[in-house]
Parts: sequence; structure tokens; C-alpha cells
Amino acid sequence: MIKKLSFEETSIGGLYKVTPFYADDARGSFIKDYSEEIFLSNGIGYPIREVFYTRSFKGTVRAMHFQRVKQQPKLVRCICGHVFDVVVDLRVESPTFKKWLAFDLDDRDNIELLIPSRCAHGYLVLEDSIVSYKCAEKFYAEYDDGIIWNDKDIGIEWPLELIGGAEKVILSEKDMKLQSFYEFMEKYDEF
Repeated sequence: MIKKLSFEETSIGGLYKVTPFYADDARGSFIKDYSEEIFLSNGIGYPIREVFYTRSFKGTVRAMHFQRVKQQPKLVRCICGHVFDVVVDLRVESPTFKKWLAFDLDDRDNIELLIPSRCAHGYLVLEDSIVSYKCAEKFYAEYDDGIIWNDKDIGIEWPLELIGGAEKVILSEKDMKLQSFYEFMEKYDEF
């Protein structure tokens, strides 16, 4: 089977669902999930400044993150396992402001997301996973920010039943202390 690197824009402007190049044969498979030339030929300029990976256990929630300054667009793919991935549009001028979209990302279909600046990103780990981030801006700890994963104003419908319920959620200390959407909006002019 061979799939070409292709792009599908979602209802949130600038958020693309990307199908990587994929080929398999008797030896196994080959995946190319980024090509500057192919991205540019599809009208998407995307420089890579930094690449990192997260390894997470089932039940982990990493959410909802962004950089307040020096925005960090991301190309995100689950390279091992399965995650319920969520993007929230935080651009007040956008027609989809405060809208969230969710995607199943796994190591079977290899779909990746190109997440634009000024959107929050996070995911619920449905099985032990490794997630790849190819970022168009470096990570700056001093600008790191986020909104609490279960904020009532945003209302993300996390499939917690797939991990055994809310009591099974694993959060970092940092993510437990993230602000509400209301608190984020109070200082929006800094975003």
C-alpha cells in the first residue's frame, strides 16, 4: 500500500489533518511525515525549529497548552499507541473562537495534526503512547501557559470512560494548576 503526503484543512482555519507518505512491503513500512518542499507546494510554509517526544501512560492528560508569547505552531503525530487529541481555537478574531475539535491519533493510521499559532493543544492518552512534536518555534519556559483540561466554559467532551473514568486521570502538578478560560480571557491582551 502507498499513501501520498496530503493535507485536509479542518473547520478551524490553519488546522490541518495531515496524512503522511506511507509505503509498506514484505520488510515492513516507511513513513515520511514532513517534507518542506511538499508543504510549500501545498501553500503551507512550516519551518521546523525544534523536535521533541513525550512518552505517556494510559490515563495521562496533557492539556491544554500554548505559548503566550513566541507562539509555537506544532506538527503532532502519535508514533506509538493511541491518544484522543484536542485543539481549541483561542483567536478572538476567528469565526471558530473557543471551538474545539478532537482527533483520534494512533500508530495505525499515522495521521498528524498541523496546529496553528494561538490555539491550545492537549490530549488524553488511551493506551501507553509516544507523541512526536515538530515545532516551528522553540519552547520558552517563561512563556509556557495553558488552560485547565476540564474547563467548563470550553466544555471538551473527553472520553474518560475509555480509561476507566475521571478517577484514573493522571495529571502533572503544573497541569493541575492551569488557569480557567475565564482567567485566560482576563489577560488576553498578553496573548
